[in-house]
Amino acid sequence: MAVKDVVGRYGEDLAARSLSAAGWEVLDRNWRCPVGELDIVAREGGEVVFVEVKTRRSDAFGGALAAVTPHKMRRLRVLAGQWLAAQGRASGRSGSTWSR
Repeated sequence: MAVKDVVGRYGEDLAARSLSAAGWEVLDRNWRCPVGELDIVAREGGEVVFVEVKTRRSDAFGGALAAVTPHKMRRLRVLAGQWLAAQGRASGRSGSTWSR
């Protein structure tokens, strides 16, 4: 496994543990479809949150936020819709309770 993959996996594990420790429920990790991949899907109360994890060993190429470009944000919105559709939900704003 390449070093970047190990670093990425470490960051995702850390993010998932941090979310769980804060009381969030991790619904999915590394969910894939033809459009791409969602790192973490979590729920806090009635809100479903799509988490993009960017782990950097240094800021030599910019901070993690710099890696989330407008193009990446558009793709994340499409992926979120795909995930919701796969769960049988049209949107994250339904009045019903989310369950796994």
